[in-house]
Amino acid sequence: MLKFALRRLLIMIPTVIAIAIVSFILIQLPPGDFLTAYVAGLQAQGEYPEEDEIAALEVRYGLDQPGYVQFFRWVEGMFHGDFGMSFRWNKPVGELIGDRIAITALIAFSSMIITYLIALPVGVYSATHQYSWLDYIMTFISFVGRGIPAFMLALILMWFTLSQFGVSAGGLFSLEYRQADWSWAKVVDMMQHIWVPLLVLSVGSTAGMIRIMRANLLDELRKPYVETARAKGVKENKLIWKYPVRMALNPFVSSVGYQLPQIISGATIVSVVLSLPTTGPLLLDSLLSQDMYLAGSMLLLLGILTVIGTFISDILLAIVDPRIRLS
Repeated sequence: MLKFALRRLLIMIPTVIAIAIVSFILIQLPPGDFLTAYVAGLQAQGEYPEEDEIAALEVRYGLDQPGYVQFFRWVEGMFHGDFGMSFRWNKPVGELIGDRIAITALIAFSSMIITYLIALPVGVYSATHQYSWLDYIMTFISFVGRGIPAFMLALILMWFTLSQFGVSAGGLFSLEYRQADWSWAKVVDMMQHIWVPLLVLSVGSTAGMIRIMRANLLDELRKPYVETARAKGVKENKLIWKYPVRMALNPFVSSVGYQLPQIISGATIVSVVLSLPTTGPLLLDSLLSQDMYLAGSMLLLLGILTVIGTFISDILLAIVDPRIRLS
């Protein structure tokens, strides 16, 4: 097991280095840069900056240096906790991300916990009571939940709460708390609003996990070892939960690999629709404005969290299913 974990850790090092290089290259690929977009915006408003002003801005933003110099300066700054300055917001990247990452992590982990708590028992029940009327009902609900796009569900909820209760479901705070410092009253206000994004984000993932759990468990229940255990007189509940369910848990465990990046991506479209102060809209805005250091840092964090999530998934899979450890 230790060798398995160490091998995975060693693979992570070159992977993270490659992610950093690719992230920076991807930001540099589109034609132009932030300054080009900035000057074009000024010209659209009827302002035409002089050449010396543009040159001064290039020096200020460090865009007069070759790409590889900008990359090494960016990487060097990371070792000191400096991810660079955001061109668009004129603030440190770390500060911008830090303001939103806690809320994004809260929403991501809460929706993941809700998904697991609902999908596991429902999927097990649906598989062990195949073709019962409850199984048909759960299957229908799962198909509907999986088929409705999350942003559409968000729009429906916003329309419903506004038309029926006169209250907007958008945002995570009431108007008076949006710019206020953190306090117990602000936390309570957030808890009163957070159910909407949790519901929207949990519906699709829960429906998908129910289908996966049901299909995997049905496959396990048909295997010879289950019949052998029944023939030996093992109690049904103990048989189901100790053996087939454990084997069917692999998709649940492996999903950690793509749940962690949600801390950064934060269901971007849903966050935009619901006006949530998460990192998703910030990432989208940085990509559109070619805010090099902000976009590059967030893409790098996305990649690192994916690598860490995959590592955690590998370790958990090796614990749940010893066959994974075989070389």
